[in-house]
Amino acid sequence: MQQKTQAMTIKHKQKSVSSKIESTIEYKKLYQNGYDIYYYMSGKPNAELIVFLHAAFIDHHCFDNQIDFFSEKYRVITIDMLGHGLSEVLETKDTIDKSAKHIRKILDLENYQQAHLVGVSMGSLIAQHFANKYPEKTLSLSILGGYNIQADNSVILKAQRSEQLKWVIIALFSMNAFRKYVAKKSVNEPEQQVLFYEMAQHFSLKSFRVMSGLGKIFAAKKHEQQSKFPLLLLCGEYDLKIAIDAAQKWAEQNTNIQLSIIEKAGHCANMDKPETFNAVLLDFIKEKKELSIW
Repeated sequence: MQQKTQAMTIKHKQKSVSSKIESTIEYKKLYQNGYDIYYYMSGKPNAELIVFLHAAFIDHHCFDNQIDFFSEKYRVITIDMLGHGLSEVLETKDTIDKSAKHIRKILDLENYQQAHLVGVSMGSLIAQHFANKYPEKTLSLSILGGYNIQADNSVILKAQRSEQLKWVIIALFSMNAFRKYVAKKSVNEPEQQVLFYEMAQHFSLKSFRVMSGLGKIFAAKKHEQQSKFPLLLLCGEYDLKIAIDAAQKWAEQNTNIQLSIIEKAGHCANMDKPETFNAVLLDFIKEKKELSIW
């Protein structure tokens, strides 16, 4: 199918509990074979580009408190990755690892040569996968609640498999119970738990199938060369100890890697404490230093 986009520019009207967005947002589609990837653009035309990649089960609305802030000086793209938000699975056999190619196609369609990648949790794995596949397209990498896909993650992956089994059992019993469970696990602030739950309404049982693609990302690391990028690591103070330990271990690999622990925040710290998250990320992007070799 020929690659194309369909765009509609509207004044964003907030339907969730988060603060109202004032920026003008363009709603767009990347047409793929049998499904569409929805993405959203705002900010200054021709300015440096920041691409935000959401956590599992939710969608681009998790960055509602980043859009206005960064749109003042940057071009901003948020994406509903496959199986999340409006990007429905339908009948495709593609999995979430295809997101790296989706991002590359979006950059090409929007005439951007490079972008700052900001990933949260699952989005941080996709961001790294993109950066390793397309280093020439990557200006910097910011990781929140993630871990180094090039490292030995056997302990983390074992813990994740145990948690994923719990997810499946809860989801088979009740998707709403599952959504409430992951909301409480992911964010600390009660109103943000409500927002997380609302976003997760689009995540269906069929969406679980596309998540198998995360395993392909770890398989791909054997064939991808580690690349050099300015690297920012962020973690919420109330995230799981295993996640905080992974971030600290990653930072210890190189003294130039910047690590910031966001106080009184959970796994999705950009939602719990957006002012702190925004300030740290802005400072990092503005500095333009060679902060990391990883």
